Amino acid sequence: MTFKSGQFMDLTLIDPPETDAEGNTRGFSINNAPDDPELMFTTRLRDTAFKRVLRSMPLGTELKVEGPFGNLTLHNNASRPAVLLAGGIGITPFRSMVRRAAHESLPHRIFLFYANRRPEDAPFLDEMRGLERTNPRFTFVPTMTRMAGSHLPWKGDTGYLNRDTLSRYLRDDAGGASPGNVLAGPIYYIAGPPRMVAGLRTMLNNAGIDDDDVRTEEFTGY
Repeated sequence: MTFKSGQFMDLTLIDPPETDAEGNTRGFSINNAPDDPELMFTTRLRDTAFKRVLRSMPLGTELKVEGPFGNLTLHNNASRPAVLLAGGIGITPFRSMVRRAAHESLPHRIFLFYANRRPEDAPFLDEMRGLERTNPRFTFVPTMTRMAGSHLPWKGDTGYLNRDTLSRYLRDDAGGASPGNVLAGPIYYIAGPPRMVAGLRTMLNNAGIDDDDVRTEEFTGY
């Protein structure tokens, strides 16, 4: 099987013990790099029929898998940085991209901004930190929005992703940006809850970023 980092597949439960109006098929981003030995998907286990079945199914259960689909894939022009904006489980397509970039020593400059409520809620946090240490072309910027409810220490950024946060990290390293607008050089990728995706797209548009330079994927709970 071949796929591009950032793509997704449709997974269908076969004769599940329960279902709902949404049916038995859901789309999941491919979480691994193309050269990883196993196909991997990651999701949050919410209290829905699909997720309840997923939580309780035994190892070895057969699923119908179709794909890959989607074009949330890394652009070819390596002279333009990639800025990845992830919220929560929206990290999944970007994990595939970042792993691929490291495995293949891609020349792209990649920035991953990753927003979560607390460190406890952030999948792959330590792995992304490790990839940043080993790939000099990769910058990882996690931020937490509700540290008051966390039991873990945090010395990183806090608050929601916004224009100021992006400008602070891109200012010295955004290659190709015009002097008057540090945000104008990269290609942007946004993945996360629908409200976050819409808000960040509006923020980028208000900063003068054309929609042709913004690629998005919304993650609903189902």
